[in-house]
Amino acid sequence: MEKRVVITGLGTINPIGNDVENTWDGIKNCKCGIDQITLFDNSNLKTKLAAEVKEYNASNYLDIKQAKRLDRSSQFAIIAAREALKDSGINEENTNLESVGIFIGSGIGGLITIENQCQTKFEKGANRVSPMFIPMSIANMPAGNVAMDLGLKGESISIVTACASSTHSIGEAYRNIKSGYEEVILAGGTEAAICELGIAGFENMKALCTGIDKERASIPFDKERSGFVMGEGAAVLVLEELEHAKNRGAKIYAEIVGYGATSDAYHITSPEPEGKGAVRAMERAIKDAKITPKDIDYINAHGTSTHLNDSTETKAVKLLWGENSKNIKLSSTKGNTGHLLGAAGAVEAIICTKALEDNLVPPTINYKEKDEECDLDIVPNKPIKKDLKYVMSNSLGFGGHNSSIILKKYID
Repeated sequence: MEKRVVITGLGTINPIGNDVENTWDGIKNCKCGIDQITLFDNSNLKTKLAAEVKEYNASNYLDIKQAKRLDRSSQFAIIAAREALKDSGINEENTNLESVGIFIGSGIGGLITIENQCQTKFEKGANRVSPMFIPMSIANMPAGNVAMDLGLKGESISIVTACASSTHSIGEAYRNIKSGYEEVILAGGTEAAICELGIAGFENMKALCTGIDKERASIPFDKERSGFVMGEGAAVLVLEELEHAKNRGAKIYAEIVGYGATSDAYHITSPEPEGKGAVRAMERAIKDAKITPKDIDYINAHGTSTHLNDSTETKAVKLLWGENSKNIKLSSTKGNTGHLLGAAGAVEAIICTKALEDNLVPPTINYKEKDEECDLDIVPNKPIKKDLKYVMSNSLGFGGHNSSIILKKYID
């Protein structure tokens, strides 16, 4: 018999909030977390804007020795996971910590560490490369470090599917609990790639916005969109088997009822032009949830502010919903947060959870110029009140990785 899976804890640190409360306030108040790059000297690059975590000092969260041994991506993962676990109320008195898993993905891993240690090698020689280089940089270490920090000893894995990493992590954690393998899993993603190497790589492939107006930089579905804005941060959700949550008197935010994943098998960076891979991921999630497309009240789109993604995702929604596509509310919150790559889906899953809780549809902020190719109801510039029962969140990654999850308002 399949188990029901609920969300009982939330944690995040991202460009619009260093915790869940401030993040949701930022969404409700249309806060934009994009500004001038401060993490490195970007004078040699065209890209001047990014969505950095604000007022971040690792020593406020970690002791000095621990911080020095952790890449920024692992630091963020630990901070988000601590908040999520505390929020859930899970502890060794009410839960067997050997049955608590960690599914935390990252699109790139410790890129800042990689850049720093490569520079050390070229300037000072190979014998000066840190012995911590490998354990700080490999993409599985955020999950490993969270497990060690919190003493969690269940299944620990890291999914790397570019910008779909954390949605895949949530979806696979949901399947794992649903099938009875674990009772509790901390699922999400982390990313910290705002460095010269990261920005240069995306800039040279023409993926980034190089404008200087922060309110016209990440503008999903707007005709003047010109590329995404790099973001950073982490988000973690506590997924729990329903009866386990009820037995310990947990607060239940929402239920996860559907998950779908597919591959475009088309191109290393571009989505399949008609959005068929995204359609199949959404169809699978809807089938898994045992509902119909008309039951979806809101979609948090991948919506990166690139020409190809936004137009292709619009096509996908039209293919699946047909005439009803004009009635569905669809928005992208990357105007607020920028694009957190492997952590994007988890941040957006938290936003969807809070949207269900407050019956509030997040807006697509800083929208001005209508695009005929993106003519859905994208909830421009202001949130709207709406009774929500089912919400969908989409993530589409380089390499053609597509993932969709469906959250439902919890009803006992």
